[in-house]
Amino acid sequence: MTETLKQKVLPVLTIVAAIGVIWYGFTVYLNAPWQIDQYEKSATEWSMNDLVRDTMAHDRPVLPAPHQVVVEIWKTTVQKKITSKRSLIYHSWITLSSTLLGFVMGTFTGMMLAIFIVENRAMDKSLMPWIITSQTVPILAIAPMIIVVLNAVGLSGLLPKALISTYLSFFPIAVGMVKGLRSPDPMLIDLMRTYNTSRWQLFFALRLPSSVPYLFTSMKIAIAISLVGAIVGELPTGAVAGLGARLLSGSYYGQTIQIWSALLTAATLAALLVIAVNIAAQITQRMMGVPK
Repeated sequence: MTETLKQKVLPVLTIVAAIGVIWYGFTVYLNAPWQIDQYEKSATEWSMNDLVRDTMAHDRPVLPAPHQVVVEIWKTTVQKKITSKRSLIYHSWITLSSTLLGFVMGTFTGMMLAIFIVENRAMDKSLMPWIITSQTVPILAIAPMIIVVLNAVGLSGLLPKALISTYLSFFPIAVGMVKGLRSPDPMLIDLMRTYNTSRWQLFFALRLPSSVPYLFTSMKIAIAISLVGAIVGELPTGAVAGLGARLLSGSYYGQTIQIWSALLTAATLAALLVIAVNIAAQITQRMMGVPK
């Protein structure tokens, strides 16, 4: 247990501590000009200790201090009802619902495309280049178009945001799954063909099990990207709920502490989703008898 603590926990804590020190330093540096100007206007005598203290107590700082963000998260999670429109848990659930729907659709779409590509040479030559090209279009450019088109046909709310998540998440799934389905040793494939194995028997007995590690690795990337897609999908709609809505309202009213609290909440949510996928991968590989 002690060795595990040293190898896994301490490096993470060291990085977090370093980030915290750098963050506090930039908080003082970026907020100092305004604070010094306030001192000069009011002819107030001040010391470096006063400057450091006051730059970390602004209501609308250029860069909030870490403890200000933590206090804001505490107030908007623990001290607010889950159903409150000011609760980060409420907004996180709105974003999470579209994230998970988009992730499921993206995973299914990516897997189907990968199967078609591997099993059909014509699909490989014609479809794969378009899949790669699709990711060169900036999501900030295509998201408003998706929202407008779907609203024109009467689709709004959860589905448009989920489709943006699907657009972002299917690509790593498709590419990873293609790599996984093609990963079996050619000698094993030739051996199974000598036994007169059908294409689908070969697929389910060899290709699909070999692709599982690649699939879950891609899913870790896809679930995080799905969250980004859901947040981006909330931005052009003027949404009133979701983490994207919190970012928008914070930007409109100069509430930088609110912006940073939403950002850290989104980062925490993404980390929890990746951990959940990792746990699912370990359970699946254990059921398949794959050694750790």
